[in-house]
Amino acid sequence: MKKLKIIIITGRSGSGKSTAIAAFEDAGYYCVDNMPVALLPKFLELPIKSNSEIAGLAFVMDLREKSFLSRYSSIFESLRKKGHQFEILFLDADEETLLKRYSQTRRHHPLSQDKSLLEGIRTEQQQLKNLKIAADKIINTSHYNVHELKSVISDIAQKSKNIAPMKINILSFGFKYGIPYDADLIMDVRFLLNPYFVPELKNLDGKNENVENYVLNNPEAQRFLKKYLDLLDYLIPMYEKEGKAYLTIAVGCTGGRHRSVTIAEAVFEHIKKPAMQIIITHRDIDL
Repeated sequence: MKKLKIIIITGRSGSGKSTAIAAFEDAGYYCVDNMPVALLPKFLELPIKSNSEIAGLAFVMDLREKSFLSRYSSIFESLRKKGHQFEILFLDADEETLLKRYSQTRRHHPLSQDKSLLEGIRTEQQQLKNLKIAADKIINTSHYNVHELKSVISDIAQKSKNIAPMKINILSFGFKYGIPYDADLIMDVRFLLNPYFVPELKNLDGKNENVENYVLNNPEAQRFLKKYLDLLDYLIPMYEKEGKAYLTIAVGCTGGRHRSVTIAEAVFEHIKKPAMQIIITHRDIDL
C-alpha cells in the first residue's frame, strides 16, 4: 500500500467521534471504527481496493480497547519512522455537555460500569491527559450540534490533496410517475411550452435537437434557465462547504420525456467540470 495520510480520531467518549468518522468517510477516506492499535501496522501492509481513489485513512481509537493507552505511543512512533504521515485528532467536550449527551442517548460510558457516570467521565479525562497533549489538533465539541461538527471535520478533510469531490446526479423525471425520493433539489418545469402537443415532436424526447429548440428558443424559458443556473452556481459550493457527499438535482415535467429532459441536459452541460463527479439520468424518458 502506498503511504496515505493517516488520521487517528480519538478523545473522550461522547465527544462526537462517530460523527467525525462519518465526515471523513463522506470525504473519501477509508475508515475503520474501534480499530485495535496493535493491528494498525499489519493493516497498513494490506492492499486496499481502488487505492488511487482514497483520500486517506481514518481510524477511531479510544478506551474501548483496554490496551490502547499502553501501546499507542510506541506503535505510532514506529509508523512515523517508516514514513507514514500521521495526525492525531482529539475530540473533547466539557463535563456538563457530556453528562447531557449521555442522558439524552441513555448509553453507558465505557468507564462507568462500577462507578457513577460523572466518575467515569472524570476518570477518562485523567487517563487521556497525555494523549491530548500529544494530539496534533484538538476540537472542543461542546457547542457544536451534529451538523456543525460534521462541517468542521469536513473542512479538515478537505486539506487532503486527493479529496473526493461531491458527487452530483442530475435527474429528469415525470410527476405522473412520482417524485424521486432521493432528490435534494426539485425543479418543476411544467410551466414551459410542452412539445407533447406538437404532433411532429410528440414521439421524440428532450435530447432531440428539434425538441430542445422548441423548449429553449423561448424568451420565458431562457429567462428561467439563466435564473435557475445562477441559483445552482450559488448553491452547489454551499453544499460542498457543508460537507455533503452526494447532491441530486431533479427536474420534473408531466411525463418526464420532453421538457425535464431538455432542462436537465442544459443543467448538466452548464455545471460539469473535469474535476467534478457528475452524472445525468433520465428516469422516465422511455415510459
